[in-house]
Amino acid sequence: MPDIRPAAVAGAFYPGDRTTLIHDLGALLAAAPAVSGTPPKALIVPHAGYVYSGLTAACAYRWVEKLADTVTRVVLLGPAHRVAVRGIALPGVTAFETPLGIVPMDSEAVAAIRDLPQVIVSREAHRLEHSLEVQVPFLQQTLGEFTLVPLVVGAARPEEVAEVIEALWGGPETLILISSDLSHFHPYAAAQEIDRGTVRRILGLHVGIDHEQACGGTPINGLLAVAARRGMQPELLDLRNSGDTAGDRGRVVGYCSVAFREAAHVH
Repeated sequence: MPDIRPAAVAGAFYPGDRTTLIHDLGALLAAAPAVSGTPPKALIVPHAGYVYSGLTAACAYRWVEKLADTVTRVVLLGPAHRVAVRGIALPGVTAFETPLGIVPMDSEAVAAIRDLPQVIVSREAHRLEHSLEVQVPFLQQTLGEFTLVPLVVGAARPEEVAEVIEALWGGPETLILISSDLSHFHPYAAAQEIDRGTVRRILGLHVGIDHEQACGGTPINGLLAVAARRGMQPELLDLRNSGDTAGDRGRVVGYCSVAFREAAHVH
């Protein structure tokens, strides 16, 4: 029998009913702009409730739709919100479940990183964590079948995160996905200013994003270190906040989607 991590935030962050979930994902993807050109290797995507950040997420997942025939493995890194974690935590299960079905873990990938000193196993860190879970229905809707490497990132240095990303980089079959929101609970105009500054740093591949700027600052910094080394080209896909979508403007949470493309190889 598979050892499954059941959905923890279905019915809260996104619909718990399969039919409603499929409908809502379809509507969000349809509302996001069409994409064309070279698909990304890595993405930063927000992880709030779909009514708040779903459209920003969908701007990234339009690209993932394009990768459905190529990508068979998703390496998903998000911050720890509920349990303090030292290092980078695997879930110690064989599958994740959402209302759209079951996604198997990539056992080969898990084996490839399990012996790294910064990688631990913590079922507790994953049990209620929403930062990874909210991405999974989007992935199921856009990719269909794939394997998952879900990693909750706690206290870790950018280089420790980068080492894990590099170990799992693979080829075109692997998509790297960083789950992060931006600033939290500032008034609307102040949040816009903070978030624009954070996005400038991300687009400049400047490691050193802190948790005030992005709750997923630690996994973002790991990706930025890899992207800088590999000469990747980042592109902002969408930037808005909860005051633009479904929240009041007194205390908002910021969201961005960013695509990272591999450097064109010169022959």
